[in-house]
Amino acid sequence: MAALLAGLVSGSVAAPFAWITNQGSNDVSVIDLASQQVVATVPVGRSPAGVVAASRAGKVFVSNPDSRDISVIDMREQRVVGTLAAGDGPVGIDASPDGTRVFAADWYANRLMVFDAAGSGPPLARIEVGRAPAGVAAHADNDTVFVAERDDDSVAVVGVRERRVLSRVKVGSHPFALLFDAMRQRLYALNVQSDDVSVIDTHDSRALRVIATVKVGKAPYGAALALGGALLYVTNQHDDSVSVIDADSLKLLRTLNGFGYPEGVAAHGDKVYVVNWMDDDVSVLDAASGQAVRRIATGKNSRGFGAFIGAPAQP
Repeated sequence: MAALLAGLVSGSVAAPFAWITNQGSNDVSVIDLASQQVVATVPVGRSPAGVVAASRAGKVFVSNPDSRDISVIDMREQRVVGTLAAGDGPVGIDASPDGTRVFAADWYANRLMVFDAAGSGPPLARIEVGRAPAGVAAHADNDTVFVAERDDDSVAVVGVRERRVLSRVKVGSHPFALLFDAMRQRLYALNVQSDDVSVIDTHDSRALRVIATVKVGKAPYGAALALGGALLYVTNQHDDSVSVIDADSLKLLRTLNGFGYPEGVAAHGDKVYVVNWMDDDVSVLDAASGQAVRRIATGKNSRGFGAFIGAPAQP
């Protein structure tokens, strides 16, 4: 999704927005990144957590674990235009880069659900995975999906065409979030219990291998690539901090402090946006230095778990 957004914003598109899920107020704060202000608040289902701004589909998909559904928001209208029944409790969510499919992890039923990104109808597929599936990351091939199996300490490779798990790789303790780095053909798995990031080589999706483990702060929760993929930003919930890693060397460059239980994180241009669950706001950082430049108030208990920045392509 990061590569898709970079391509979209460089062309003829509407201004990008950040779509921040607010678990406590059951809504989404819409931030105009041009003005750095909240321009709309969109009511969704109960306890929204996961989010993906599917730019090519022109929609934002929000997982609502407590209402067991997914809210479909039209990017241009900035309102809910559909609701998808999503099993027992959807959490992690992503969209295929071509904008045709949406993938959601059903936390309680141990399965990956596949939906048509048109935003209506039942799941196209329900694929069994490991225990407590959390983060989801779609491969650039539009047919492979990575799923963090939290309680199995593993990451599954799901073939959408085959509708089954093709392979698995063991990672750290309790992987939660996943981020796919298409440029390097890597996958980053954030392990909330071992306080580290497993770096996985994905050149052969049926034979994944961990090539490095990077120590970060306590309970890493979200990750984003910034400055054209040069830097990897990782939020650390229980340290109220953010780790900044050189994405080429995998060296920890600095640890930033001053956040309030940071969860989601995304990047756009020369800025990084960190979502603070405890402070009900978003920290805006200069991507190169990590310096905080402003904070934007959002709803209650903001999460932003996923690729929450997007802009609809012009018709």
